[in-house]
Amino acid sequence: MGCAPSITVSQSGVVYCRDSDESNSPKPSSFSQQQHVHITTGGGGGGGDISEALPGASTTTTVTVYHGRTDRRGTISIEAETQTSRSSVTMKGVASEVLFGPMKLTQPTMQIMLVFAKEDAQSDGFWWAADKGGYKCNIVRNPTDAIECFLEKQHDLVVIDNRNSKSFDALALCRSIRATKNSEHTVMVAVSKKSSGEKEEASVMPLLNAGFNRRYQENPHTSACLNELIQLELGEVRSQFKLKVANSLFAALETCSDAVEITGENNIVQYVNSTHEQLTGYSSEEVLGKESDLPRGDKNKAELMDTIFTQLRKGKVWEGMLHTKKKNGDSVPQTVRITPVIGGGGRVRHHVFTKRSPSLSSSGSLHNQVYSHEIQHLEKVTSDLSNDVFDHTFGGPPDFLHRFRAASLDIGALGGPSLNRRQSVARIHSMTIEAPITKVINIINAAQENSPLTVVQALDRVLEILRSSELYNPQNTQVKEEDQMTNDLVGGLMTHGTYTGGRRRLSAELSLSKGPINQLTASPPTHLNQAPPEVLKILEQETTWKFNILELERVTAHRPLIYLGLKAFSRFNVCGFLGINETVLRNWLQVIEANYHSSNPYHNSTHAADVLQATAFFLGKERLKEAFEPADEVASLIAATVHDVDHPGKTNSFLCNAGSELAILYNDTAVLESHHSALAFQLTTREDRCNLFKELDRDDYRALRHTIIDMVLATEMNKHFEHLSKFVNSINKPTHREGDDSTSQASTTGGSTPDSSHITTPENRALIRRMLIKCADVCNPARPLDICITWAKRISQEYFNQTDEEKKRGLPVVMPVFDRTTCSVPKSQTSFVDYFIMDMFDAWDGFLDCSELIEQLNNNYKYWKGEEEKEQRVKKAAIDASKEISEENETEKS
Repeated sequence: MGCAPSITVSQSGVVYCRDSDESNSPKPSSFSQQQHVHITTGGGGGGGDISEALPGASTTTTVTVYHGRTDRRGTISIEAETQTSRSSVTMKGVASEVLFGPMKLTQPTMQIMLVFAKEDAQSDGFWWAADKGGYKCNIVRNPTDAIECFLEKQHDLVVIDNRNSKSFDALALCRSIRATKNSEHTVMVAVSKKSSGEKEEASVMPLLNAGFNRRYQENPHTSACLNELIQLELGEVRSQFKLKVANSLFAALETCSDAVEITGENNIVQYVNSTHEQLTGYSSEEVLGKESDLPRGDKNKAELMDTIFTQLRKGKVWEGMLHTKKKNGDSVPQTVRITPVIGGGGRVRHHVFTKRSPSLSSSGSLHNQVYSHEIQHLEKVTSDLSNDVFDHTFGGPPDFLHRFRAASLDIGALGGPSLNRRQSVARIHSMTIEAPITKVINIINAAQENSPLTVVQALDRVLEILRSSELYNPQNTQVKEEDQMTNDLVGGLMTHGTYTGGRRRLSAELSLSKGPINQLTASPPTHLNQAPPEVLKILEQETTWKFNILELERVTAHRPLIYLGLKAFSRFNVCGFLGINETVLRNWLQVIEANYHSSNPYHNSTHAADVLQATAFFLGKERLKEAFEPADEVASLIAATVHDVDHPGKTNSFLCNAGSELAILYNDTAVLESHHSALAFQLTTREDRCNLFKELDRDDYRALRHTIIDMVLATEMNKHFEHLSKFVNSINKPTHREGDDSTSQASTTGGSTPDSSHITTPENRALIRRMLIKCADVCNPARPLDICITWAKRISQEYFNQTDEEKKRGLPVVMPVFDRTTCSVPKSQTSFVDYFIMDMFDAWDGFLDCSELIEQLNNNYKYWKGEEEKEQRVKKAAIDASKEISEENETEKS
């Protein structure tokens, strides 16, 4: 009739081939009309007609039926073998790609084994469902053959008939299969009778205890069976496939050189590798299932552990030095990285500790030297495992997902997106340049947590007094002696041999007013509308971080500051705030830009425009809108515009060593920064036509002037770590504490937004403004890669010119590595980012939420690191070639 036959193997070993019209099997539509039947006996190779062969077939007879296929899977082969009493269907399914953390896998076609004592509608339903789904399928009739077939095929899915216990015991068969090797990743399904509405549904616990994963209630329809198979393939089977692949990751962990420890959310050790055993002396049996003892090292100070917990609660990686107690009682220092891993429910389910003895670490950045590629993959894969297995496990989430210890590393209040935006490389809390006052503030903050209100208020006053400038001045800015590049950067950017005491500043209580009384409403930028179309086209992207300032430089003939200034100042209604018209603003921008030196490769008006655009970008963030008043925005934009005006293209160190007039005028202290701010006000107030401040009253002018000067002086690198330390202790830490408190109260108050009133005080607004302009001033490493590369080449060229001038004039060479014949630009970038940028931008991101900057910064860092490694390989190859030539010459001479 053109339909596929149903093949039945009798208990006597006789193979019956009957048309599907005589059975209750579904009729497949994918078979062609053409059928070929060939019978081969065990004793000879002869063949004959099927009607002649079947009655006398022996137990060694194999019947093979081939059907022509018209679909994309090609040929189906249906085999009935009497010696094993089983039939098999082999189909060419389509393998699917699966992402497992950072791994890209190919999941093979699912293999299914059906165990049914006799053919009926249910077995045929699964049979034809497997055919339609493109799965490989075997069907067996008894437990012996089932175990034999499973050992041979290692099926992904086993479906066992549990409707009739007379033929075989389904639970016993399941236990037998589970007892075999490699069955832990096989999904077992029990087919049960459909329960009647009158009877109470039977419990699944006996099935689960026997080893089954699911129960399928009897439904012979092919579509129902196919739906079940598809759900199993994309659910439990895929999860088990990923778990099998995880074995390769464990193999990698066992061979990596770093000690690896993985703990659960309750700090119980779940895994350690062989290197961990060698490093600590503890075997895995002695550690697994017990609380991690890493935090309890005798030499780990309480304030350091508080810092670690704070970092982890923020969902961030912590890196630094910790002491671990070995089995013999010794306390050894280890370089440690702790990575919180998000799992089910968006909460931290694991912590991955990677440890290395300092003696095993080579010189270089901690960020690049400690962690192998296997660990970086593990962090994401563990997260994938936590989510996937959590979702598809039959019995629901394991108990440990519900247990939390009061002092555990719980950052459950942070969701997955929060962690994704903070792929942090922060090391700020373990930096060796931390000032002593920071430790004092940490102790006071800890004391406030459980103190009465009166004590808390008194300690707040103490903190205000302690937050004067010089108390934060770091005592040590230690750099490894072997890191010549970083040493030279520090020497060139942080002036040596000069007075580093504090500058006298106006009272911090001098606060900007909400704005002058004669504030005007915003008006359209008429002068900007007259700009060339190509300029206006580029300025459309002015609010984005990917804004291309170099393209604007090109189309404006190296005068981008006027156009960008008109656009940015208009967006924040600067003219309206100052009570001036746009012509005054344009005149002022022209005067300021004219006093930037276009001959400088780096410190020119393009750099000023770049800093202005970054400042405007930051000001557009909601966090700064909450913290700042309009006057803060105006002061920030003006300070960014003038912060490097009349820059000579040389560093403060050069000017001091050369005894320049500016160095003498400003007593070798913040020479350039003082000059920039002083000249800016001289140029601004010289003529009314460009005087931005002419409509302000005396008090408002003094307040605005003080703020602009304070921001420009903050760009001095000699005060870099002081400003960073103040910002972290006064802004970051209080904000995170308030965030934790508000989260814990969210269930009763209905709110989860931390109280940010502390950031609006005049003192803290000043700290934020300084960090704002500092990040804008050195944001090049976080720009899109092509722009970042251009800026790196420009600053290197400027330093090359300075080195040439120093050599020419016989002055001390403050940055010897910036010799144009030998300098490594990639190395200069990685050193600068490691020492100055990473920690500052992490703190800024923790306050402002600027994840795209952090992501771009990390990508650029990887690029520079790769370029640095390429240079090292080229140098090594050159050295090796030179040695070979020398050896050949020596050989010839001898």
